[in-house]
This record gives sequence, structure tokens and C-alpha cells, in this order.
Amino acid sequence: MNDWITLFTRNDIEHLAVALGVFAVAFLLLTSVRSVVVNRLEKFAPLTDNHWDDTLLEVARATRRFALLALSLMFGLRMLEVPDRLDRLLDKGMVLVFILQVGLWVQAALQAWLLRRQKSSQENNNAQLQTNLSMMRWGMQLVLWTVVTLMVLDNLGFNITTLVASLGIGGVAVALAVQNILGDLFASLSISLDKPFLVGDFIVVDNLSGTVKHVGLKTTRIQSITGEEVVVANNDLLKSRIRNYKRMQERRIVFRFGLTYDTPTETLRQVPERVKAIIDGLDNARFDRAHFAALGESSLDFEVVYYMTVADYGPYMDTQQQINLALMEMARDLGTGFAFPTRTLHLALPEGQSLALASAAAG
Repeated sequence: MNDWITLFTRNDIEHLAVALGVFAVAFLLLTSVRSVVVNRLEKFAPLTDNHWDDTLLEVARATRRFALLALSLMFGLRMLEVPDRLDRLLDKGMVLVFILQVGLWVQAALQAWLLRRQKSSQENNNAQLQTNLSMMRWGMQLVLWTVVTLMVLDNLGFNITTLVASLGIGGVAVALAVQNILGDLFASLSISLDKPFLVGDFIVVDNLSGTVKHVGLKTTRIQSITGEEVVVANNDLLKSRIRNYKRMQERRIVFRFGLTYDTPTETLRQVPERVKAIIDGLDNARFDRAHFAALGESSLDFEVVYYMTVADYGPYMDTQQQINLALMEMARDLGTGFAFPTRTLHLALPEGQSLALASAAAG
């Protein structure tokens, strides 16, 4: 307070009026320049394919009035005789304002770049890039404002070396207390870097099946096939075995069918070729093999393997349905049929004993 009283006592009314006028003119001039620059860039930026003018527009918009006010005040005070202690205090305040304003400029530039990348990823349907950008936004802002805070504290006279060391010790205690939360945060970073799945992928995790809708810092949201949204912690998600069906290029199908035991051998030899012809005649299907695989308890078992060249489940079921119908027609044409579980019991009777006596003995 004494420094401010000294400021007014050392300067006469004329100098104070000049300083006030310089302050007012400087503030009006700086705000006018800011408005003109923003208006010109708003008209000019959409007309070009360059990205620097869009970034410059966001930086200009991020220029705050408090920074212009502080700069104008500094210009006005230069017209006066200011006490040394007050002059040092004002210089330190200007440095703080400048640090905060630079932080806002850097944040605006980063957000402009991230927004541009996000629009590009949406146009290209790049779900992984969208996930990475959300993680980068959080990480960049954390690093930026941590640096700004440390610079402000250092300018205010705090020993940030001791502070950082204290924060390190306290951080260990906090980390132990919130280790589950930190585990989910690092798991989200692992998902972003390792890319086990993307937004829009259909995955199976344990007994949960669904489409990934959102990957957050702590949880992942999955739209299950039954309709509800399931929220899973990222750490729990990475501890499980994840099956990503979106990345399946081809679907391998193995199925069996059985013919009756009274089917002639020559007919059995024709079955693999007939199955191959059926599958080769279908779209999106590639035949691999068909074999008379086993003599079952009640059927002659054939094993068939083929590939679907599309990964979607719907086309697979349509193809399998056509194969099943064609196999039924094939069995009818060959004069055989599909076996069903049966068991024949043969009784060996002692010589001279009738079935009735054997039945009575069994009873």
C-alpha cells in the first residue's frame, strides 16, 4: 500500500493523466487489433487449403483481455516514476500473465491441430486414430499445464526442486491409494498404443460379445449383442482374452454330417466330390477338403472344411444354410439318408432256449 501511495506522491496530476491516457489508448488499440485480426482470419481461413491460418485464428481467439489489460497497464506505468519494489512486483506480475497467456496460446494451437486430425480420421473412418487423439489431448494438456504451473511457482519464488521432490514422495503414497485407477489409466494407454481393438470392432471377452462404442481413460463401453451397454474397466479388459472378429480376414468352418450304415461304398466315394461341387458353386466360399472321417456309433461320418472369404456372420449363416439344403438334395439323389442316433441289440440265445424263456429269465 505504501508503494502505491508513493507512486501518486512522486508524480503530479499531469503525469498521472498522461499515464492514464496511455493506458486507455493502449488497451483500446490492442483490443481493436485483436478484433481486426480475428475478423480477417475468420473470413480468410475458410478460403484456403492451408492449416496455418486456421491455427493462427484459434491462437488469436485465445488472446485474453486480462493479458491486454496487463500489457496496457505496463505501458501506462512507464510514463510514471515507479518505486523500485513496486516496479519489481509489477514486472513479476507481467511475467505471470505472459506465462498464462503463452499456455493458452499453446493449448489453442494443440486443440486446433487435434481437431483437424480428428476430422480427418472421421472422414477416413479411422477409429484407432480417434482413440489415440483422445488420449493425446488428455496427455498434452496435462504436460502443458504442469509445466505452466511449475513456471508460475518458480517465478513466485518457490523452490520447485524441493517441491518436485516432495511431490515425488507424496506421489508414491497417492499411487498406492489409487492404484486401481492408475491401472485403468495405463491400460487405456496400452489400448491406444497396442491397438488390440478399435472403436466399431466386434469383440468377444469371456462371456461378453458386442461392438466397442467408446474407449475412455478408465473404462471401455461395449454395446452387447442383446442391446444393453456394458461398461468394462480397461485393466480388467486387458487381463482377459479378447477375440476381435472385426480383424478376421476369413472365417474357417468345420462341420460334420453322417450317412446311414447301409450306404454303398461306391456312393460313399462320390460324396466328397459332390460336396466340393456344392461349395464351389457358392459365392464368398472356398472349398478346402471333405473326407470320410470316421465310423461312428450310428453313422458314417464325413468332415468338411471350407473358408468364407468375408468375415461377417450373416453371410456365413446364409452360406451354411445353402450347403445344408444342398446336402439334403445330394443324399436324396444318391439314394441314401442322414443317420440319427440308433442302437441295435443282438441277443445270443443258448441252443434250445426260446426268446420267451430268455425274456422271462431276464425279468
